[in-house]
Amino acid sequence: MRWPSAAIRAVLVAGAVAILGTGEAAQGQIVQRTIAQFVEPRLPHDGIGGAALAVRIDGRTLFFNYGWADPAQKQPVTSDSLFNLGSIRKIFEATVVAQASARGDLAFDDPVCKYVTELQQGGDIRRVTVGQLATHTSGLLLPADHPPWVRQPYTLAEFLRTLNAWKPSEDQKPGQQRIYTHAGYVLLQLVLERKFGRPISALLDDQVIAPLGLTSTTVPRRGLDGRAELGPALMRRAVQGYAQTGEPVGEPGDQQTYYDFPGTGQMFSSARDLATLLAANLGEQPIEPGLRRAVQLTQRAAFQVDAQHAQAMAWEVEDHDGVVVVDKPGGLNNSSTYIGLVPAQKLGLVILMNRGDQYPHEFGRRFLVALAHAHAD
Repeated sequence: MRWPSAAIRAVLVAGAVAILGTGEAAQGQIVQRTIAQFVEPRLPHDGIGGAALAVRIDGRTLFFNYGWADPAQKQPVTSDSLFNLGSIRKIFEATVVAQASARGDLAFDDPVCKYVTELQQGGDIRRVTVGQLATHTSGLLLPADHPPWVRQPYTLAEFLRTLNAWKPSEDQKPGQQRIYTHAGYVLLQLVLERKFGRPISALLDDQVIAPLGLTSTTVPRRGLDGRAELGPALMRRAVQGYAQTGEPVGEPGDQQTYYDFPGTGQMFSSARDLATLLAANLGEQPIEPGLRRAVQLTQRAAFQVDAQHAQAMAWEVEDHDGVVVVDKPGGLNNSSTYIGLVPAQKLGLVILMNRGDQYPHEFGRRFLVALAHAHAD
């Protein structure tokens, strides 16, 4: 089942480009041309899998959908298809941390062992702070963070033992470098759960998902079959995931994790929900002032990696010759995801693909930079 690279099945929240005003139609055409140049050539063209895109421009959202959520079922990708988000989930957890800090419930300088008390008898992990976890500057790096991946998921007890035994190398000193770590955000999850006495899924629901009005975003429990325990309506929208080479990986709702304790599986969401998240992060969504301040704080550069790159809370910040892109990639072996924005010009992009190892951040950043230049002209 092949689909042409130029096939755009659904465009724009408010209706087709043809019914827009002259200026809006022109902007829609600019977006389509930029997608055709930077995005479509990088999408799989063998009919296996597809992609859902959302583009935020001039206070409105354009949706573009390609290919198949499940080709065997002839189920096309839509703006409401449910994808594994991978590490885009970290944005949500960073937002909860930012809210807690603003309320004085915790401080960025708090050592994590203050909340995860099993770590008080550890070694170097006692030096790691909440802020360092949120900004990937803790130096923490565990076998679950990089190939060759661990073969068996960590139980909570094993995870805590591994953290207590962790010793950073000379280039892994807390607060002195940026080292991307999934384990750090799993530990940050535990900090939040211990501080507030609630599961991370409930914290995300109450403090971010529900206030933003996201109806398709969830961190479900993992069932005995390894699939997410999604309700029937959501499961019908869950995509089939595929490996880079095109083989199916798991079933729709595949709940992957290297951690075998509650709350550590995948977050699921849709392009439509993430478009709302984009709008909130661009200051274009009416939300409670405290939440608005929190999402703004998560975008603020906290550690300068080099002249072009900085690390914020979950978000990465890149200066492309004056066009500042704030973004977050994510990926699994059966899903590739990206969310990015250009705050100065109120531009944003979501890419959700049900095929692993596609690296959408590489072409997503080029798309945003090109769109920013075209938008400025």
